[in-house]
Amino acid sequence: MIERIYILESVDPVIFYGVNNANMQLIKTLFPKLRIVARGNVMKVIGDEDESELFLKKIREVEKYCEEFNSLTEDVILDIIKGKAPTVVKQENLIIHGMNGKAIVARTENQQLLVKAFENNDLVFATGPAGTGKTFVAIALAVKALKNKEIRKIILSRPAVEAGEKLGFLPGEMKDKLDPYLQPLYDALQDMIPGAKLKEYMENNVIQIAPLAFMRGRTLNDAVIILDEAQNTTTHQIKMFLTRLGMNAKMIITGDVTQIDLPPTATSGLVQAMQILKGVKGIGKIEFDKKDIVRHKLVQRIVEAYDKFDDKRRSETKAHSPKTTIEKNNKLSENN
Repeated sequence: MIERIYILESVDPVIFYGVNNANMQLIKTLFPKLRIVARGNVMKVIGDEDESELFLKKIREVEKYCEEFNSLTEDVILDIIKGKAPTVVKQENLIIHGMNGKAIVARTENQQLLVKAFENNDLVFATGPAGTGKTFVAIALAVKALKNKEIRKIILSRPAVEAGEKLGFLPGEMKDKLDPYLQPLYDALQDMIPGAKLKEYMENNVIQIAPLAFMRGRTLNDAVIILDEAQNTTTHQIKMFLTRLGMNAKMIITGDVTQIDLPPTATSGLVQAMQILKGVKGIGKIEFDKKDIVRHKLVQRIVEAYDKFDDKRRSETKAHSPKTTIEKNNKLSENN
């Protein structure tokens, strides 16, 4: 009789053990000669050496499946322990499996182009209107790279700029003050990584979420770095951020140039950077449009309505500009 210890390193024990420990009870039933005790992410196995070795081998396979698909059922456990390959429904344009095994896929043509651009470039600009999945797909690509051990950390950043309103004093410590600006990034991560695992990643700085101001002076190696809402960066801020790129690192910059919340006199760093870096080798650029909106169907109609309003206002402004008035007067003088 020997005692062996197995630690669940890559999965959430809550998902692995199942509702009311149903998965764990099934595993115990399938290995009746062993005494198995599970506490947290640690499993203690007592029994015959050969039987224990077989148990550990099968548990590694079950954990690998659970890590990839973010879910685990009794049928899958039975298949793996009996030596069968679990039935897997192949998803087209799959990026990763999110919570409860939900497939996160590149749903539109431009989302698919973003996936390819990320594979082929170390820096990618993804711009377009709200609801096109720019940030969500970018974070999914980062989580996939982390799961595949291609990188060691994910760094997510946003400029702390208020959207047209002054929030004033925010109570609490620094994290409490910054969390409202960074909440959309938390939301996306919670759709892809089990809660306990996400908490562990953040406590160990494997996943870091920080405002743009905290990036100065850092060199970011072995990481996927995402800057969201980049239209609200100043020209100095985005230059500082872009030059943080380190070895074995990739960077995705997302933003919507129609929703700039900077003061009217300030130039958007995103707009300037895309002009300056146009044609530079190793940089990809994907422009999303209204057809890529994957939120509620009303979002696309709202964006279209605002575009029409903006086009009409630009036309009216141009018609009443001093230059246009002078041109009209000159044509009248020529005719007379």
